[in-house]
Amino acid sequence: MRVVAGIDEVGVGPLAGPVVAAAVVLAPRHGLIGLADSKRLTSRRRTLLAEEIKERAQAWALGRAEVEEVDELNVLHAAWLAMRRAVANLVLAPEFALVDGVHLPVLPCPGRAIVRGDARVPVISAASIVAKVARDAEMCAWDAVYPQYGFAGHKGYGTARHLEALARFGACPLHRKSFAPVRAACAQQEVAS
Repeated sequence: MRVVAGIDEVGVGPLAGPVVAAAVVLAPRHGLIGLADSKRLTSRRRTLLAEEIKERAQAWALGRAEVEEVDELNVLHAAWLAMRRAVANLVLAPEFALVDGVHLPVLPCPGRAIVRGDARVPVISAASIVAKVARDAEMCAWDAVYPQYGFAGHKGYGTARHLEALARFGACPLHRKSFAPVRAACAQQEVAS
């Protein structure tokens, strides 16, 4: 049996925060029940599963791309960078990678991209869950630093409340200035001042 890593990222769509990727290696008989696309699970179920995945996985690791890298590279290339970093952080080098998505990023091992892999392939589902729980926790922590934006609620996504806060307060250092709604809020703040 080859060492296969499942890889997925979260945080491509939000207006704020990093892109976080996870790489997970599971044993063939991992015994994990309920693996699914992280977006289909309740927050409580995701959190419980993430802990169970970390305990039972042969290896798991996170990688990230910071807001500045998202703005500099574009969000797709930043997501691929986060995935490469997650693989590099694994204590067990994978021989093959299964990646959620249409495109396969350049990785240190061969692999395959699988559309909707986070819903169809358990090891990718595991990576999806670990990445989402980590990023959500980080955005909740940032909420204490920038409470006016409501990051604990929307995790940086472009909700009506978030867009209202952007219009009112402008952007904070967590905001992706290359994203159109953030650019518009920054331009509006410049005109107002």
